[in-house]
Amino acid sequence: MRTALEVAASAGADVPVGALVVSPSGAVLASACNAREALGDPTAHAEILALRAAAAVFGDGWRLGGCTLVVTVEPCTMCAGALVLARVARVVFGAWEPRTGAVGSLWDVVRDRRLTHRPEVVGGVLEDECAALLDEFFAAHRPDR
Repeated sequence: MRTALEVAASAGADVPVGALVVSPSGAVLASACNAREALGDPTAHAEILALRAAAAVFGDGWRLGGCTLVVTVEPCTMCAGALVLARVARVVFGAWEPRTGAVGSLWDVVRDRRLTHRPEVVGGVLEDECAALLDEFFAAHRPDR
């Protein structure tokens, strides 16, 4: 998670979210930060970019079986759906996101019994540090909130 926090800090004008995909052996396959502003792409969330990059190097096509997605904030519905479709074995996240979180807060997409794949979920890892990074960003960029 500390590495994901370092990646998040490089997000520039984007919301500071960092994600890593770790192989079953523990090697970091890919890392990414949010890049929606930088790329002008609404799907350029850190998780999506990391999943794409990891799939390109993992060697099982688009499947990331046995891999772990580590991300500084609870994934949204788009990212939760993507990690399920990528067959990620587990998702580890830092800060809970009660407004848009889809891994236990607002929704629980990844543990829906109707799905054929349900990853293990570990939430709240270095939660205070992950939340502080977001709080600082929003305090600076949206002071009237």
